[in-house]
Amino acid sequence: MSAPLTPAAIEALRALTPGARTTVHFNHAGASLPSAATLQAIHAHLQREATRGPMEAGVASREQTEQARLLAARLLNADPGEIALTGGNSPGWGAAFAALPPWRSGDRILVGRHEWGGNLAALRLAAQRAGATLETIPSDESGCVDAQALEAMLDERVRLIALTWLPANGGLINPAAAVGQVARRHGIAYFVDGAQAVGQLPVDVAQIGCDVLSGAGRKALRGPRGTGLLYVRRGFLDTLTPALVDTHSAPLGADGRPVLRQDAARLESAENSLALRCGLANALQEALDIGLEAIRARIDTVAQALRAELAAIPGIAVLDQGRERSGLVAFNLEGRDAVSVQRAMAAQGVTIGSNGVPYTPLDMQARGLAQIARASVSYLTSDAEIDRLLEGLRGLARS
Repeated sequence: MSAPLTPAAIEALRALTPGARTTVHFNHAGASLPSAATLQAIHAHLQREATRGPMEAGVASREQTEQARLLAARLLNADPGEIALTGGNSPGWGAAFAALPPWRSGDRILVGRHEWGGNLAALRLAAQRAGATLETIPSDESGCVDAQALEAMLDERVRLIALTWLPANGGLINPAAAVGQVARRHGIAYFVDGAQAVGQLPVDVAQIGCDVLSGAGRKALRGPRGTGLLYVRRGFLDTLTPALVDTHSAPLGADGRPVLRQDAARLESAENSLALRCGLANALQEALDIGLEAIRARIDTVAQALRAELAAIPGIAVLDQGRERSGLVAFNLEGRDAVSVQRAMAAQGVTIGSNGVPYTPLDMQARGLAQIARASVSYLTSDAEIDRLLEGLRGLARS
């Protein structure tokens, strides 16, 4: 168990984060603020490329860049051979999905109501081409995916269960492990989109029981944009044939035939940014050093306090569902659309997010929401920043 984050520790972490001095940032769920050390790791490798040559710098930095894989495995309680380093959450999730065996007419795909819009686009396109069906798992009274209702939907035609663990449009946390228990009992492939979870709360892929879990570097991990993690369970790997291969993922054997790698790197590309991987490695090490239990506790404390303060402002409706909640705080201000709230706060030097229907279409439509404003917090978030956000929103509410 990691030590709690004290006010002094938080101030020390903020002092090591350049963006904490220049912006009041409540869009950590979009992309968080990297530390100076993460930036330095990126810059240092770019300097090596400039002075030694990019290929030569890659050889010299191989140990450092591969450290990202080892640290990601520690973070997720996985084996390093079960980790692919990707260009982001969607590229990783999409590579694994595209590598599944061909879909057939009559196949069924089951998704939670909160599934990320990009995943839904890939799922629907595949289903349309093959004559498969895409169906939504019911939610319980709290808004979470209902694992019991899921089990009642199953038959021999269900080939995939997909879950977005922490939705992009609010603070709900889905019961990923309960869904995993159902998937394992019935031997059904189980994909978890962990874009908002990885780096925000402890993640144990063995406990979740998933076959695939994707994560992003740029969100709670505070890593560089253009990086991601992909976990593929060792026993599931042989079911996946990448849609695209190259000399890294499937080098040619002595007989001239491609030989797929026997680890998750079969879903990687030979072409990637080693500088960004250096930055990702540093961000992963920082998260592990702080401790995911401490990070989760701090984010939960800040988010709960923010929800209570927002709910007390006349005209603001807090929209978060679920029994357990994340650091994504969704709300709307009566009489103003979310984008105008976002712009008005930006004019005051406070960044928040806004989400429309395309990001989480099934949930937004089910709840009759056209847009939501989103203030997402980090363990870096200070009381003074909360005060700035609330002061600005109170002013908008009065106007």
